[in-house]
Amino acid sequence: MARVRRVLGSLLLVTAAGAFATGATPAGPASGGQAGAATPLGRLVPAPASAQPGGAPYRITAATRIRVDGSREALRVGGYLADLLRPSTGYRLPVTAHGTAGIRLRLASGSYGAEGYRLDSGPRGVTITAREPAGLFHGVQTLRQLLPAAVEKRSAQPGPWLVAGGVVRDAPRYAYRGAMLDVSRHFFTVGQVKRYIDELALYKINKLHLHLSDDQGWRIAVDSWPRLAAYGGSTEVGGGPGGHYSKADYREIVRYAASRYLEVVPEIDMPGHTNAALASYADLNCDGAAPPLYTGTKVGFSSLCVSKQRTYDFANDVIRELAALTPGRYLHIGGDEAHSTSHDDYVKFMDRVQPIVAKYGKTVIGWHQITAASPAKGALAQYWGLDSTSAAEKEQVAQAARHGTGLILSPADRVYLDMKYTKDTPLGLAWAGYVEVRRSYDWNPGAYLAGVPASAVRGVEAPMWSETLSTSAQVDTMAFPRLPGAAELGWSPAAAHGWDAYKARLAAQAPRWDALGIGYYRSPQVPWPAG
Repeated sequence: MARVRRVLGSLLLVTAAGAFATGATPAGPASGGQAGAATPLGRLVPAPASAQPGGAPYRITAATRIRVDGSREALRVGGYLADLLRPSTGYRLPVTAHGTAGIRLRLASGSYGAEGYRLDSGPRGVTITAREPAGLFHGVQTLRQLLPAAVEKRSAQPGPWLVAGGVVRDAPRYAYRGAMLDVSRHFFTVGQVKRYIDELALYKINKLHLHLSDDQGWRIAVDSWPRLAAYGGSTEVGGGPGGHYSKADYREIVRYAASRYLEVVPEIDMPGHTNAALASYADLNCDGAAPPLYTGTKVGFSSLCVSKQRTYDFANDVIRELAALTPGRYLHIGGDEAHSTSHDDYVKFMDRVQPIVAKYGKTVIGWHQITAASPAKGALAQYWGLDSTSAAEKEQVAQAARHGTGLILSPADRVYLDMKYTKDTPLGLAWAGYVEVRRSYDWNPGAYLAGVPASAVRGVEAPMWSETLSTSAQVDTMAFPRLPGAAELGWSPAAAHGWDAYKARLAAQAPRWDALGIGYYRSPQVPWPAG
């Protein structure tokens, strides 16, 4: 997918709001261009909270301007929109802070929430209104989907560029709507991560969870422990060269994600999944002997030495440096598959490490095994179990939720994007079963775990593990078409969920993916367009 160009280099000084009529040529034969139908409001993914069709469409023309009201962040959103539209339309689409315009982005008080928006479209223009810039950005993604798929191409297309008339009122169901990318089993470059960020932004996902360490590779520079990246990051599954992010690289990922209104959630998995660290520093091992680097795919064989003070010096330094690089609220400490750590040691480790996260101003996230210890106040547990997970394990999670631990739902047999679609899928794994598109979509996060208060569910995240994935094309094939469904589960009201309607809306996304260069699995469960 061609990446969106950066926003305008200079920022305009923005003035008060006004009308938006000029540049708004009414749609119809008199306007010139090809005949065409506007994309219906009911075809959006994620489904909005409310969509009311009505009136004639608006046509973007050479006279269209984009007016943005008074904030630097809102102006950046206007620049982002202009950069999206200019290559395919061939129009200048100047971004202005005053006067009249066919597309208007405005910030206003109201009951929009932190990420909600309202889109009004008619023959004289399109207005997106939000309380916060994030809401404007999400409204821009809706406008983007209402335009023909050819708008995504990076060369001039014939149009016409129609936006259906009506009103969309929208806000997310959950504040946490995430996707995880495992850069440890196989390393992905900054450019590859940016590509994935752009794909996530299209579907209003707002968290990028980066799995930065595992047995096979350590991917972030830590100044106080330099061998972690230099040596621990020198390989990957299958024995490739691996790689790591410098601090400048990581800051660039964080900056780019923020420009798409995604918050980066870094993960350092502990006390298990630590072979890359143990191989880098012998004194992190209980016996003082460093194991060799590991390039296989087994799990559960490594553990930090819980009894050593050196382990907590390590944890403190890593968390301190990573927290300083990360403006977001969360720091993920893993905690899954610690099969080589006794239960008592696991509890001791979590009791000592969670306060370190708090000391550096971050909120703990851990995989749901953290509920076997004592989750810190405000911590979130990320549930990755299966429908078939034992009742006792589910109840342990539910009990923590009833006592105040928030949950992020990532059931592996629903939204692990690296699971094979069918037995014939060449990529991915199948330990959680085969996960076709309907199974991935057709569940309700608010009622998924028995005994969990609906208020404890903070959101949904779709992880992408990379044992079998090493290219962006492979990531795309496993993410699409399941990723938009996970996004809808996190964004849309429960009443909007329904497989029969969703599969038709999902099918209509295919031409957009084609235009963006996103390869995808053509599931027989979805009525894809012919050709």
